[in-house]
Amino acid sequence: MSEQQRPAFEADPGTVHPVARVALGTAGVTLISVGLVLLVLPGPGTLLLLAGLILLARAVPALSRYVEPVRARAMAGVEASVASRWRIAGSVLAGLGLIGTGVVAVLVPSLPLAGWATGLSLMLSGLILLALMVWSHRRVHGSR
Repeated sequence: MSEQQRPAFEADPGTVHPVARVALGTAGVTLISVGLVLLVLPGPGTLLLLAGLILLARAVPALSRYVEPVRARAMAGVEASVASRWRIAGSVLAGLGLIGTGVVAVLVPSLPLAGWATGLSLMLSGLILLALMVWSHRRVHGSR
């Protein structure tokens, strides 16, 4: 494949340093593992699968053929997540609920499993959800 036909995420095997290849592979496998878990649990599973596959395709160019089908499925999920005002409202309420629950977990340590670690992870999850909603909305509807 020539340089002009090579997808942007696929690196030339001769230009990627072996240490960088190991780092890209490790990060890719980690993102794919978390993405697989988030396919079952609530979260952006297909987006993380896509990110992991893109990193792995930079480390192992033979895997680049799997990126486009996952990209198509992830973008379909992005479009579906902002398809109606009700979905947007539900996702925003879920994000705000996660942030609020995190604040309660920090402020009321007598609750079961409460504390800084639980509270901060809940708040971070809510912020990630809201950021992904903004990104999805801008990608589908354009920035106004």
